[in-house]
Amino acid sequence: MNRVKEYQEMIETALSEIELPEVPKSLYDPIRYFLSLGGKRMRPTLSLLCTSLFRAVDENDAKMASSIELFHNFTLLHDDIMDEAPLRRGKETVHEKWDPNIAILSGDALMVKAYQQLAGTEVNLKQILDMFNRTSLEVCEGQQMDMDLEGKADSTKVEYLEMIRLKTAVLLGYSCWLGGKVGGADASSCKKLYEIGINAGIAFQLMDDYLDAFGDPESFGKVPGGDIRSGKKTILWFLANEEASAAKKELLASIYQQNSRDTEEVENVIDLFKELNLEEKIQGMIDQRFEKVKELVGSISAGEGAKDELLSYFRKLGKRKS
Repeated sequence: MNRVKEYQEMIETALSEIELPEVPKSLYDPIRYFLSLGGKRMRPTLSLLCTSLFRAVDENDAKMASSIELFHNFTLLHDDIMDEAPLRRGKETVHEKWDPNIAILSGDALMVKAYQQLAGTEVNLKQILDMFNRTSLEVCEGQQMDMDLEGKADSTKVEYLEMIRLKTAVLLGYSCWLGGKVGGADASSCKKLYEIGINAGIAFQLMDDYLDAFGDPESFGKVPGGDIRSGKKTILWFLANEEASAAKKELLASIYQQNSRDTEEVENVIDLFKELNLEEKIQGMIDQRFEKVKELVGSISAGEGAKDELLSYFRKLGKRKS
């Protein structure tokens, strides 16, 4: 059994052992339901891989790492309400299956459960909680920035990259940092692990943007152009506005300013992205981030086997098509 699979099983065990009372049923059943939907468990897996750089991983490490998954699921519950999303991982969202008020409260309870898992450590508890609080607040800031950027006519690529750093990347940064911290890593290594997570997190969001426009519908599982159809500005929109002629910029703006976009308009935007060679440009940005990840992992003083496994996991995530 490889370590990734072993760690994922340890995380599932830790999640299954979280105490969820029977009463009130309408508070805890949605949590059981949402956790049962699964997912990649990428963040806690990364945390355990980072712990393994410095020592053997145990069940208490999995308990600590599971706090990240609980927090991540808390954000998803609330995001689904804000987005009015009908489905999550192919199943009904909690606010659809129950109602928005229940989904809000169940999400809040998940956040409390995350704190309870973290509080189980006897080492560096104050540092771990301080960093968790900082990260949690930054994720909220990133979500608000995301909503603000949608209605901001003069938003920039710099603002977009900062938004995805906060909304997506800081939690991966914390995941890697936490793994090192509980593993006994020194301050320099923990700082590098945090930067590894930041760079990987930004790369993953850029990949999402890329796949939405250029992904293969069969493997991606979606018709290309969902972000365009909804009028969401991604990195492709910002790159297009840097590269396009004045006339093309005006065309792009006119399409995005409409209340809705039909299939032909979505295809026109994707054609413009292709004409501007944005496939290659965004792939270059992604590759640059993963090269930085590789460089940082290589600079950490740790067992080569554990470093290879961490890089192998990043490579696997970097090749995803959905």
